[in-house]
Order: sequence, then structure tokens, then C-alpha cells
Amino acid sequence: MSNPNFHELVDDVFLSIEDSIEDSDIDIDYENANGMLTLTFEENASQIILSRQFSTSEIWIAAKSGGFHFKLDQYDEAGAWRNTVTGETMNQSLSNLCFQQSGARIEFSF
Repeated sequence: MSNPNFHELVDDVFLSIEDSIEDSDIDIDYENANGMLTLTFEENASQIILSRQFSTSEIWIAAKSGGFHFKLDQYDEAGAWRNTVTGETMNQSLSNLCFQQSGARIEFSF
């Protein structure tokens, strides 16, 4: 994948995550800067950090429960980002991580 295309795809994912947060009633602050999207849960000040990794064309997620790598599945018609170890989609994984850290359920679709 070319770097400009990767940047566009990740920008779209990050904007979709921001939109999902805005549409929810959950107290999550977010900051999108320097290629990273930081989600901060106001309830307990815990964070989830998503970062773009140019060299591997991956999105990495750092959460309380660990670090996770996601790569675009080019064989998936929907264009899902999948965990490079488990195959779980990033939207399902991010939803579960948010629930683990905040106790609130938020659905993501990108």
C-alpha cells in the first residue's frame, strides 16, 4: 500500500471513531494529533491510544490490557482492519477495549 493511500485510510478510520464518540452519550475526550488518536475516559482518566505505523501499514492500539496491531484485510470486501494475531476486526476490538476501560458500550463502524 502506498503511503498517501495509507494516510487517507487511517484518517478516515480516525474520523469515523471520533464521529462514533460524538454520537454516543459516553464521556470520552479525544485528541487527534501527530498521527495518533488518544481516547481519554473522563470517568477514570484511563486512555486508549491509536497510532499509525507507516513502515508496516498498520494501526496500533495501546490499552490497559496490552498492545494490538491491525492491518487492512485487502481480501475482505468491506475493507476490515484485522488484528494481525487473532483476526478480530478493529471495530469489535476497540468496542471491547472501551467497554473494559469504561464499562460503557460504544459501537464503531469503519
